[in-house]
Amino acid sequence: MHSIEIDPELSRLALAEAAQQYPEFAAQALRVIARPLLKGFAWQLEWNGTPPTGQPAWEFQNTAIKAYKRLAKIS
Repeated sequence: MHSIEIDPELSRLALAEAAQQYPEFAAQALRVIARPLLKGFAWQLEWNGTPPTGQPAWEFQNTAIKAYKRLAKIS
């Protein structure tokens, strides 16, 4: 399985885009990461400390990952 190189600038832009809708998580999210699986990758955010819980935190993560994939032209 090959790895995906995460572009730090695109990660920053994706987090900023997600923070427009969910500003309460902006200071806690560090970067977008892609953890290799047997088939494909698990896209996640790396958090500063304990990850927040609840639906808004989940939506923030989903928004940031969708933004990163769009900016990086990953389908």
